[in-house]
Amino acid sequence: MSLINLQRNGSQSPTVHFPPLPAILRTGLINLFSQSSYPVLVNCWEQEQFWSGNPDPSRVPIILNIHHPGVFRALIQTRDPLILVEAYLQGAWDFEGSGEALIGLFKDLSQVKLTWRQTLNLGLHSLTLPELPGLRRVTIAQAATPHTLEQDQRAIQHHYDVGNDFYRLWLDPLMVYSCAYFPTPETSLEVAQQVKLDIICRKLQLQPGDFLLDIGCGWGALLHWANTHYGVQGLGITLSREQYDHNQRWIGEQGLGDRLQVQLLDYRDLPDAPRFNKIVSVGMIEHVGAKNYPVYFRKVFNLLKPGGLFLNHGINATTEWRNTSLGERFIDRYIFPHGELVPLSTTLTAAEKAGWEIVDVDGWRPHYALTLRHWAARLEQNQEQAAECLGDRRVQLWRIYLLGSALGFETNEMNIYQTLLRRRADQSWNLPITRQHWLC
Repeated sequence: MSLINLQRNGSQSPTVHFPPLPAILRTGLINLFSQSSYPVLVNCWEQEQFWSGNPDPSRVPIILNIHHPGVFRALIQTRDPLILVEAYLQGAWDFEGSGEALIGLFKDLSQVKLTWRQTLNLGLHSLTLPELPGLRRVTIAQAATPHTLEQDQRAIQHHYDVGNDFYRLWLDPLMVYSCAYFPTPETSLEVAQQVKLDIICRKLQLQPGDFLLDIGCGWGALLHWANTHYGVQGLGITLSREQYDHNQRWIGEQGLGDRLQVQLLDYRDLPDAPRFNKIVSVGMIEHVGAKNYPVYFRKVFNLLKPGGLFLNHGINATTEWRNTSLGERFIDRYIFPHGELVPLSTTLTAAEKAGWEIVDVDGWRPHYALTLRHWAARLEQNQEQAAECLGDRRVQLWRIYLLGSALGFETNEMNIYQTLLRRRADQSWNLPITRQHWLC
């Protein structure tokens, strides 16, 4: 008999006595986990354990420490590995081993095929296990997000306002939270981010006297780089209060208030007037939503002066984003609410319909995989300090998010492109006729 004491939301729960796992459930769970290619050692509430699968000497086994039998009940009843994340946040189980292996196990479990008899037997016998108190149910599919001003602001604040101190632990010193550019695989993250910032400035043909708009400016690294190295003036907009406050501080401390401004503002609220010579949007289009692409591209079009340039830097999916796969639902629920990725063709078609000419399309997929690997390693190195910001379990979810995203780029489930655009109405060509000018 096991004595388990779970804590939830900081409160102490009564001690609970759990009997051993019934033999028929033990057999069924072994069969369930054995359908994964990852060897798994399962410890059941500190009194028994079982192996599943054939241990592969090339793979370190994942060790699952189950503290409450309700974890198995929830998994069997829902057949949805995402319910395990909810149980993990409650402290009902832990794991030892590679985060990448855990991602692989979850993917395998989401695709498990059982016969109707296996499903019936597991389902009926799982009802003999106690429920995990307070476990939130996770829906399989969600309706498309309307991406209203209020929804987008809440989503941005959920993701970016977890605290500047948290991001500072694993981003580069300039706090650039977007894909870096690595001239070589050995290039440091710090240098790769600076290279990326400079590539953007060169593609935009920035020069003194330009007025640059940065849509979704983050912590202001690009504005600062463009002002320091290219002598431009700039306006950045963000929906994150934390980022806004950070930008106000450094702009004030460096006496740049007459050159640079940052506003807490949605792009849709910018006045329709061609004020800017150059416009850039780095990692923001993922928040826009495909249904709003016509609004987004037309708004930027109306803000750009004739002869100007617009660089759009964003992630694309290789298939339509339906928010139904395990990875999509994990990111939407725990990390990045209401994000939406589409194939590149969808983005380019929307841009052309809004009046843009596509000048250059540049794929950076391997660079984002490297960037994410750097971020994940830095977060792991600073895990104790990060846990002080978010709590240990939520930090683990962020590590899974970064590693899973890296795998997504490495396996071509996602890609990222920089697209350089100009107004189609600007018929005369005022750019270099080769790509050499703006590419490394």
